[in-house]
Amino acid sequence: MAELVLSSAQVNRTALTPMMLHYIEMKEQYPHAVMLYRLGDFFEAFFEDAELISRELELVLTGRDGGKAIGRIAMAGIPHHALDRYANQLVEKGYSIAVCDQMEAASEAQGLVRREVTRVITPGTVIEEGMLAVKQNNFLVAIANGGENWGLAYTDISTGEFSVTQLNSTEHLIQELLRLQPAEVLIPIDVPNPQLFRGSRSDKPSVFWEGIAPKEKSALPEPYSALPDSFCYTPRSQAPFALAEAKQRILDTFRVRSLEGFGCQSLPLAIRAAGGILEYLESTQKSIKMPLQGISTYVIADYLILDNQTRRNLEITQTVRDGTFYSSLLWALDKTTTGMGSRALRRWLLQPLKDIEAINERLDTIAELYKQHSLRKNLRSCLSQIYDIERLCSRIGAGTANGRDLIAVAMSLEKMRDVADVVARANSRYLKALQSVPSVLLQLGEQLQKTLVEEPPIYITEGNIIRSGVNEQLDRLRQQSRDDVEWLSAFEKQEKERTGINTLKVGFNKAFGYYISISRGKSEQAPTDYIRKQTLTNEERYITPELKERETRILNADSELKQLEYDLFVELRLLAAQQIEPMRTLATALAAADVLCSLAEVAVTYNYCRPQITNDRAIAIHNGRHPVVEQSLPAGFFIPNSTYLGNDRQSVCPDLIVLTGPNMSGKSIYLRQVGLIQLMAQVGSFVPAEAATLGICDRIFTRVGAVDDLATGQSTFMVEMNETANILNHAKEHSLVLLDEIGRGTSTFDGMAIAWSVAEYIANKIKARGIFATHYHELNELASLLPNVANFQVTVKELEDEIIFLHQVQEGGADRSYGIEVGRLAGLPATVISRAKEVLEQIAKNSHIATGLRKGGSQHRDHSPKSPSKTTKKSSNDFPDDSQMTIFDTNAP
Repeated sequence: MAELVLSSAQVNRTALTPMMLHYIEMKEQYPHAVMLYRLGDFFEAFFEDAELISRELELVLTGRDGGKAIGRIAMAGIPHHALDRYANQLVEKGYSIAVCDQMEAASEAQGLVRREVTRVITPGTVIEEGMLAVKQNNFLVAIANGGENWGLAYTDISTGEFSVTQLNSTEHLIQELLRLQPAEVLIPIDVPNPQLFRGSRSDKPSVFWEGIAPKEKSALPEPYSALPDSFCYTPRSQAPFALAEAKQRILDTFRVRSLEGFGCQSLPLAIRAAGGILEYLESTQKSIKMPLQGISTYVIADYLILDNQTRRNLEITQTVRDGTFYSSLLWALDKTTTGMGSRALRRWLLQPLKDIEAINERLDTIAELYKQHSLRKNLRSCLSQIYDIERLCSRIGAGTANGRDLIAVAMSLEKMRDVADVVARANSRYLKALQSVPSVLLQLGEQLQKTLVEEPPIYITEGNIIRSGVNEQLDRLRQQSRDDVEWLSAFEKQEKERTGINTLKVGFNKAFGYYISISRGKSEQAPTDYIRKQTLTNEERYITPELKERETRILNADSELKQLEYDLFVELRLLAAQQIEPMRTLATALAAADVLCSLAEVAVTYNYCRPQITNDRAIAIHNGRHPVVEQSLPAGFFIPNSTYLGNDRQSVCPDLIVLTGPNMSGKSIYLRQVGLIQLMAQVGSFVPAEAATLGICDRIFTRVGAVDDLATGQSTFMVEMNETANILNHAKEHSLVLLDEIGRGTSTFDGMAIAWSVAEYIANKIKARGIFATHYHELNELASLLPNVANFQVTVKELEDEIIFLHQVQEGGADRSYGIEVGRLAGLPATVISRAKEVLEQIAKNSHIATGLRKGGSQHRDHSPKSPSKTTKKSSNDFPDDSQMTIFDTNAP
């Protein structure tokens, strides 16, 4: 077999067939995308694209004649009806796809069939239902740089969401990107060689610039080199991001005269980013006009800020260990019944509120649903029968919705009557929004149901989609079709009688039309007026003038019937598109109600309480519980613990708790528990506690567990110090800081010194509310030196040859870490355990620091402030007597 030609750049264009020349010309317009070229019932790829999809999709690589002087060129293809499935696989690997479809039937074409690129599918521009995660948004982001400031715009074209903001630091930009987890990020960089626009993601997060190899990222302009490595970045021309062009594109797209209604008129970088997104959608969606919602402008300071490390440590949407949804906070709280509600809950958890009034409006709704069992049960039942109106609206507006989509809309709108009845007597704002449904939507639902059959086919060109009685011409054509079927049945019976061949059949296929089938053994009995049409192994096929005439009539009528049904359906879809805005408003209200029903259901099931939200710094949690761990244990097994922090009334409660206790005792769970309860309260949820009063937090910081970053050459301890530095540099008085095992990645003395200094800085300088979990029980001395620090410990019960973890947090500091006992529980050999105890005893006898700290700590337990130390610090390894403990000067700057 001759070798296949794999590169389009190496062929002589003058020798190509007209079709292959057209393919290359189209490919040159989209060098960054895989070109899928419609040929009959298949989408084919050629040259290097054929090799690519053959490899990535595990398809057979075949060939096609490219011209006499060219030979066979590489070809691989997929069935046209399977486009979504295969396109999804390519998009997940990071590829963009240019879909070049046939714009006319081959039978109607004069010469080469006219083909055009109808859309470009990229990771951030997916709207097909089978290519989207039901419970997660698919965000397309664009960014624009202006020195230290950034503009960010994002949209999910599958739901129509469109938001912009302006950020004053690269750090804030990075945190927003990590919150949004965009499928694709547009950056205004003119790339000199567009042929480089090719690449694929690996299964593991890595640098992936669309078309730019990871090794080339460092060559890009400086502002973009600091962006996270885990996203797909698509370079775009800088022209659409120019302020004047971007502003005009926004005005034209939304048909407005000013940006004031969007609230972004004074945010030039945000405007530039939004303009970049709109231009990208125009270039990729072609004739499809995506129906975006109006621009929403937001400010990150209006929300509780959670950096990526905090989101990771609190396991809000996925677990730390294996990155799964199971056992995350979202898993524990997501009892939603719609895709809209599930996506909204994810957004709420990642962007908690700071507005007390807005929080209380959510709490009021949950309280009403909590108290009224029938209201909650009936509303959840109704919501479970409502489809994903958000995404249905986008497909309707884009002109890609099929009959099943419109039936889903019709059924959802019909169900709104029941929803309105269920919430008719509700008092909270979120439920009142569902008490009345716009009459135009109810009328639309009725019209859709009256017009469409109950179970429409997938493809709108196949017919059998419009009910009888809707259109007189359609009914007439259908009656004609039924008459033709009866005629064919009568004709078959007539020919059996005429020929005496009982096995004679009248059949049809797309290639040869209608025919008379006679087995080979009886073909000699065929009448002389039968015209042989096709010879098969077991039968002969014939046609007669009468059947040929009827065939022409039947096929013309069938084509006219299908075209009329298609036209009627498109007209109906356009009618539905006129009501997208009220349907989206309804979808937003339904999604919020679904979230609040879910939170109320969890609150009832696990006996949550309504938190009291205040403007002060108080955190008072009585018998709080970890919402995820509690659900993972049998009922009643979780040990609740209380937390009191940051009361403004003369240190009734400490600002900082130093928490000591052994491993496996539950210190990390306790830390996360406090953070999750605070977060849930500011989301507007009931919380797992007997009672809770919580002051508004501006930020939550957590540092729990040990990780390294081998890709950048950072050790576990370096990562720990980076994260700790970030916390100390950004935490404020109204922040909540949760730290676990600071200083454990280095030597004992260095680690203890760092831990002491960090805890002291938080309590003395930042004055943030916090919990500092540590094995350095020497830090208990801080409580005797600073009035806003208190010691707590997770208790254990010591027996003769074992310890029992009680998982109870009590006031007072532990003086042991029980690490050797934990090692014994883990299965360390008995000789190792015995020797470890001997070594520990020797270390304790000779540790001046430990001795000094214990002596000092035993003398002061009244939390009263002490006078500044005047002792001069000596060498860190030189401690001649216990008095040197006073090197820890709590008043040092």
